[in-house]
Amino acid sequence: MSDHLSSITAKKALKKLKKAGFIEHHQKGSHLIPKHADGKLVVLPIHSKDIPKGTLYNIIVNQAKLTIEEWNRL
Repeated sequence: MSDHLSSITAKKALKKLKKAGFIEHHQKGSHLIPKHADGKLVVLPIHSKDIPKGTLYNIIVNQAKLTIEEWNRL
């Protein structure tokens, strides 16, 4: 599978995070904080535009600890 990453909406990103085992934990302003059972927290910006590729990469790799290939399979 490709390591290609496209910018997506926060709604689509949240759907993928839920498939990866995250649940909506709380929200602070325009940022939703999903939490995984193992304690990982992700800060997901809820804005009216797509999440930029760099921000999305940070969310996937650094916060959720997923590979791009795993993300694309969700």
